[in-house]
Amino acid sequence: MKYRRLGTSGLKVSAVSLGAWTTYGQTVEEQQTVHDILARAIELGVNFLDNADVYARGKAEVMVGQALADLDVPRHHVVVSSKVYWPMSDVITDRGLSRKHILESIDNSLERLGMDYVDIYFAHRYDTETPIEETVEAFSDVVRSGRAHYWGTSMWTAAQIAEAHTYAKASGLVAPVVEQPRYSLLDRESVEKHIAPVTLGKGIGLVVFSPLAQGMLTGKYDGGIPEDSRLAHLPQFKDSVLTDVNAKKVKALAPIADGLGISRAQLALAWLLHQSAVSSVITGATKVSQIEENVAAVDVELSSETLAAIEDALA
Repeated sequence: MKYRRLGTSGLKVSAVSLGAWTTYGQTVEEQQTVHDILARAIELGVNFLDNADVYARGKAEVMVGQALADLDVPRHHVVVSSKVYWPMSDVITDRGLSRKHILESIDNSLERLGMDYVDIYFAHRYDTETPIEETVEAFSDVVRSGRAHYWGTSMWTAAQIAEAHTYAKASGLVAPVVEQPRYSLLDRESVEKHIAPVTLGKGIGLVVFSPLAQGMLTGKYDGGIPEDSRLAHLPQFKDSVLTDVNAKKVKALAPIADGLGISRAQLALAWLLHQSAVSSVITGATKVSQIEENVAAVDVELSSETLAAIEDALA
């Protein structure tokens, strides 16, 4: 495994990390499977485990927390994150980024995880109904209380990230150190044109999710939708991911991956790891073999000629 600084902070995270979105508590409901995947991930050097309160309505946090406890992993060996924003019930105050919801939600997440703190606490979206000052001050208080070591944003615009960072620095508060955007070979414009220019300048790291575009970049959908695939279980992503244009791009990447003796998934992950703004690539895994394949991407070196061939294939 290789490790990278989270932006310009002192925290080091594994280049390939493991996320719980759409998996634990949803497509993976067996605790033993979660145990086995985390055990192998940690054995391979993965130290960053990403989560959120809304994933399976809290069940993902419970399952990951239980697996880490069963594995008896020393707490300081792993970087654990969670997030807050989306509704956790029908109660009107149980959502958003108000001070009330943030401070209550961090305690609820810690209880589900069975931990005293998380390493990173994310604002899972921008809240247009709460003043940015209130949100930044609440996250700063979470960090200074010791319930989180750092805080960050997820799926915020460049302007929103800059506003939060500027206000925190000007007010003597804790500034966000990380943004979690969606980023892949099939989804580039937002990060490359807008997000990265801001985050790089402010020392904010990127930990990117959906790096394989819901599995599209693996090539598993070349011949349709397999019964055990993610799009079979989560059809809401099918229209945006499984398009004719994307299918042609993914097939065009096959000769490049074959020439390097790697899978298309590894090619896609390795490409992301060659982007200077990226601190870690968050991957999902429903079986041990998937985390093994994903982690192997850290050793893939892409020459300038290969990077150019990738651009040509996607053009």
